[in-house]
Amino acid sequence: MSHDGVGPRAAPRSVALLTAGILAVPALAGCGSDHDPAGEPLAGADIARADRAKLADGGTLRWAVDTVPATLNTFQADADSTTSRIAQAVLPSLYRTDGNGRVVPNPDYLESARVVDTEPKQVVLYQLGQQAVWSDGREIGAADFAAQWRALSGRDTAYWTARNAGYDRIGKIERGRNDLEVKVTFDRPYADWKSLFTPLYPKEVMGTPDSFNDGARKELKVTAGPFRVEKIDTDKDEVTLTRNTRWWGDPAKLSTIVLRSVPRDKRISALSAGTLDLADIDATAAGRVGAAAASARGESGSPPLMGPGADRSAADALRSWAVANGSDEDAADEEISARKKLRKKAEKYARQQKALAGFEVRKSLEPAYTQLALNGADGPLADERVRRAVARALDRGAIAEAVLKPLGLPAQPVGSHLALAGQAAYADGSGALGEQDAKEARALLADAGWVQGGPVKEEKKKEEKAAGSENDEGSGGDEAAGDEDAGGKDAGTDSEGGDDGTYIVGQDDEGDGGDDKAPHDSGTGTKQLNQGSAPGAYAPKGTAAPARADHAPVAKDGKALTLRFVLPSGPGSDTLVTVADRISAMLERIGIRTDVSKVDDDSYFKDHIASGEYDLALYSWPATAFPATDARPVYSKPVVAADGSLNVEQNYTRVGTDQVDQLFDQAIGTLDDAERHALIRKADSRIWAAAGSIPLFQRPELTAARRNLANAGAFGLRTPVFQDIGFLKKSAQGPSGSPAATASGSPAGD
Repeated sequence: MSHDGVGPRAAPRSVALLTAGILAVPALAGCGSDHDPAGEPLAGADIARADRAKLADGGTLRWAVDTVPATLNTFQADADSTTSRIAQAVLPSLYRTDGNGRVVPNPDYLESARVVDTEPKQVVLYQLGQQAVWSDGREIGAADFAAQWRALSGRDTAYWTARNAGYDRIGKIERGRNDLEVKVTFDRPYADWKSLFTPLYPKEVMGTPDSFNDGARKELKVTAGPFRVEKIDTDKDEVTLTRNTRWWGDPAKLSTIVLRSVPRDKRISALSAGTLDLADIDATAAGRVGAAAASARGESGSPPLMGPGADRSAADALRSWAVANGSDEDAADEEISARKKLRKKAEKYARQQKALAGFEVRKSLEPAYTQLALNGADGPLADERVRRAVARALDRGAIAEAVLKPLGLPAQPVGSHLALAGQAAYADGSGALGEQDAKEARALLADAGWVQGGPVKEEKKKEEKAAGSENDEGSGGDEAAGDEDAGGKDAGTDSEGGDDGTYIVGQDDEGDGGDDKAPHDSGTGTKQLNQGSAPGAYAPKGTAAPARADHAPVAKDGKALTLRFVLPSGPGSDTLVTVADRISAMLERIGIRTDVSKVDDDSYFKDHIASGEYDLALYSWPATAFPATDARPVYSKPVVAADGSLNVEQNYTRVGTDQVDQLFDQAIGTLDDAERHALIRKADSRIWAAAGSIPLFQRPELTAARRNLANAGAFGLRTPVFQDIGFLKKSAQGPSGSPAATASGSPAGD
């Protein structure tokens, strides 16, 4: 899992409630109209599509992954994104997603699948492909479906399963008219039935608790995809997949895929060293690959060579030469050594850039979005008005633009918690919360009792507490009297005891001279004149207040509103830090301060997000094709367990409503697609209104790919088709060796 918490659908999504009343939300935009509110994806797949006839037969693809998986069983709690990638290549997937992120049948396994009855119970009939067999030669059939159902139904706790959604609704599974026909009967209607049996494991894995729990962790002896698992090498941190000789579909173009674990900050070195052909990279690495490619093509206006020493001016170089050749021998030796090190680094950088010219950046948007999470369990954010104020302060468009525009990707904020643009259930529900409006945000804070410029208790030093209160009362009374003479009791201090022990929020920012002076004291020891006493002492009536007046911090019950903002600190967190800085600045404009703390990646989710030790946090969720099933635990109302603890499932914001739960329940049992999508959109509208999480932007997907590699790269919302990935034949390559390429990276692989 990445530091901001994204995982694919097949892996688990991990890593005194608030609003019980009915939320008043406006009608959903687009409902009842003829156009499709889902629209088109913001960015399509960028995979260098090529016909299979143009691909060479054979070759090894070395593909960077984050980890060598701890298990090959996607239904276990420690499964990760690499587990899912392997499953896509080696196991049956009855359905996959197209370029719009919508579910389509996989013709390699299914001839048909349909609901054949709804009364008295829902019945789904699967007709499997006639050639669909496991790698041991046995036909895929009802026995495999039944074994997977029993393992994942939740009825036998000996199976260490991470999820059983949908399988727990099945009543029975039967063989149909022949071995290729499977009849599934549900005890309760289940709209997301297409999510089941993808991936499908053989009965040899699912048949017993022992085989489920341990048998598929390090090997899969029986598979049924275009590839099979050859070996897992923990010493080399890689998994090797080879062609499945019993595969009945279009034969895989590649002979081997090596999934190699390479840390993200090491991938540029691995690419330039020739040990990788395909790797997800960050924005900095993408800039290097793009610059190398542009330089190799001799494009005018291509970026100048960066790297060590590139930012040194002519004056810096002259000064370095002078020191190295000066009379101070110690300084000269030190400078000569530094110049040698810099020269070696620059030479290494130049070699890497030359090697990177054989790659290109393919970019899209991941099927996942980054959100601002607001912890509503306790503290100021337990008040829905404060959460809504935070949300209304955010310019989500500016945040999306800051992240995506420099990458050349569509800079549009995400409008739904439950789907992405292009997916069937998508509609922009953010209108239920409202657009950015600082004035309305301040009004919400004021309604919640947070007053701009209100008094804040100042923590007294221990020696001041020991000194007693007589001096405090005496000095405070004199100041209060002076205030009353100069301008009245309501000048901003407590009317009954002066201002000792308090200060006016924002006063220090204006340079008013310290906490021991009354608000109308200019800081020079002389009281300001009453209006009209001296020309120019006051601005004319109606003059706008200084710009910073609106930024004064808000306070309540003597305490300023400061929110704990927790961020990960590891590699790849730069984007989140940038986003957090912008959010903090936006909140400061409405009087909310943030206390930002950066924590270790390993503890970010476990010790902070999952445990609720934060007020604000940034992390991401995947958007799946089955939101009624997959999103429910993320947004359902937490419940108090028998031991008194709060069961939040994956709702780490602790914000939920009965209405949202009811809409999810209705959607999951509604078989009509249009009606179900309408229910999902209503649920999303209410999630927006509760303001527990604020979607910001769809995550960028940047992939470095060898230029003659086809049908792979930034897949976007699309499921990879592994048998179609391959290297172009030389005859199909462009003048420079590929459609945009070099001759490096031949199909011969390693």
